[in-house]
Amino acid sequence: MKRTLLLLAAAFMASMSFAAQKDYRIASPDGRTIVDIAVGNDISWTMSQDGVRLIAPSAVSMTLSDGTIYGGGQRIRKTVRVKADDHNGIAFLFQDFRLIFRAYNEGVAYRFASESKTPFEVVSEEAAFNFPEDWNMWAAYVCQHTETLENQFWNSFENTYTYSPISEWNASRLAFLPLLVDAAAGKKLCIMESDLTDYPGMYLYNGEGTASVKGVYAGYPKEIEYAGHNNLQGLVKSREDYIARYDGAVSFPWRIVAVSSSDKELLANNLVHKLAQPADPEADFSWVKPGKVAWDWWNDWNIKGVDFRAGVNNETYKYYIDFASAHGVEYVILDEGWAVNLKADLMQVVPEINLEELTVYAAERNVGLILWAGYWAFDRDMENVCRHYSEMGIKGFKVDFMDRDDQMMVDFHRRAAEMTAKYGLLIDFHGTYKPAGLDRTYPNVINYEGVYGLENMKWNADADQVTYDVTVPFIRMAAGPMDYTQGAMRNATKGNYRAVNSEAMSQGTRCRQLAEYVVFNSPLCMLCDSPSNYMAEPECMEYISAVPTVWDEIVPLDSRVSEYVAVAKRSGDVWYVGAMTDWNARTMELDLSFLGEGEWHVEYFADGINADRIASDYRKGTSVLPASRKLEVKLAPGGGFAARISR
Repeated sequence: MKRTLLLLAAAFMASMSFAAQKDYRIASPDGRTIVDIAVGNDISWTMSQDGVRLIAPSAVSMTLSDGTIYGGGQRIRKTVRVKADDHNGIAFLFQDFRLIFRAYNEGVAYRFASESKTPFEVVSEEAAFNFPEDWNMWAAYVCQHTETLENQFWNSFENTYTYSPISEWNASRLAFLPLLVDAAAGKKLCIMESDLTDYPGMYLYNGEGTASVKGVYAGYPKEIEYAGHNNLQGLVKSREDYIARYDGAVSFPWRIVAVSSSDKELLANNLVHKLAQPADPEADFSWVKPGKVAWDWWNDWNIKGVDFRAGVNNETYKYYIDFASAHGVEYVILDEGWAVNLKADLMQVVPEINLEELTVYAAERNVGLILWAGYWAFDRDMENVCRHYSEMGIKGFKVDFMDRDDQMMVDFHRRAAEMTAKYGLLIDFHGTYKPAGLDRTYPNVINYEGVYGLENMKWNADADQVTYDVTVPFIRMAAGPMDYTQGAMRNATKGNYRAVNSEAMSQGTRCRQLAEYVVFNSPLCMLCDSPSNYMAEPECMEYISAVPTVWDEIVPLDSRVSEYVAVAKRSGDVWYVGAMTDWNARTMELDLSFLGEGEWHVEYFADGINADRIASDYRKGTSVLPASRKLEVKLAPGGGFAARISR
């Protein structure tokens, strides 16, 4: 009996020890951002910066199908602290999993990693983001298939932003990442994820009317019907009762809360890229060539002054190729229409197109061809398609209509990146979710959509694209590059804008379109308008031809979310400046004091004096940057400013 009592007492003491909470702290290298982690029967974390509490205690855990809960009270075997140049971290080692936290100057990240030696399924993940106050947020809600929350897992990941208190979340909607919170003391919090390669993407939801949001994830597809747009989509008819499955040990995506003390800091936040898995050091990606693309679809294949019928045919594409060659545009894209419709077979080319002839014609003129592909047509025969068109001389694919981010679809993105890399092909993921680091792992992943881009001007008469343009750089663009497809030469004031599918226009001024080539991050950047329209605007075309699509340095300038944005970017020894405003005219003084000594010459495009009435009105000029290094810029409503600065 005495022995039994002793054993019971020992078990009780062990359980008390097992449940005892221990507190840990890490700080960012600059000491401003503090992360406190409490580990006991559960695990939670908090964050503050400059003494301002930004994340209240927020629980993290993962539940497996066998009932195991990562973060459910297990004993810590070991803690390992890490001090690196750009972050400080702590890793908690448990019996069968790890939990890692990192504190960077620009934000905080954490991830789970399983050390399982046997197959397992993840039933759910708890990722709560509790805020100390009911701050406002910018949320991009799912706007398609909204009958139920589960239906919303099939969507285009495109919407404008709703600004409201967190507690006033639309309880009938999920929101997709990133989400931006307007926190205390002028600080902003941006929730993102990285290293997403084999796990469902995270949505956010708040159904309780509190100052809190939580992660939500699509279930693993059980039944899929290949239908939808031209039979090119995979429509999930039913899902499993788990969100992910694995054969063994795996690292899960990073959960990120980026933090900024000023709005402009978000323009240079690079945490998603930093936290992604680097490319294989043994792999050669030197062949990856960013650049601009002459695009056919937005302008509806409309060219004029020719003696052939414009459309999906060799004559039209030779015209696009000639245009690209004459203006230093690296690529031409053949969008939907070159492959036989409703077959989901990329080996069946329409008779009006001779791809072999076009590829040779383009190569002789130093232009590469990129082919549009629907998701199912590409996935069902991926290696044969990549091998065949790579051997032909095609340079890449723009793959469209994925419209999901469950584990199966996320894995498709990884497989597509790997396969195209194998055959020396670029890939632009259109009709997809936001970037989450895959472009670092596979640098041939050169762009993503997941953005409410200029295509919406073809059909949405009620859109406020101008406000979106000065909001998205601080939120979606923080996650990575975006296939926004700028470059409209038909420009409209607020009162004159109309949605016209075949001869589309933009909202805002001509200079706004030019500025977007600097402000927006787009390594593979579309020229959305017709070659005929560009050739009628030689000054603008010369600027677009010259502007880079990748940069050596970024310096954010005076900016405010949803009101105005300005940034300077360097390529080699030349700087470019882009600035845009909302529907309010404004004068900005841009501080370029970061430029070195000496004389700097400015070639600029500014809104014309009548740009508030005729949006295409602009003036081109040159000047010498004053010794004060202050550049005054006057912006019309919906206006923009673009400049090239060199010695």
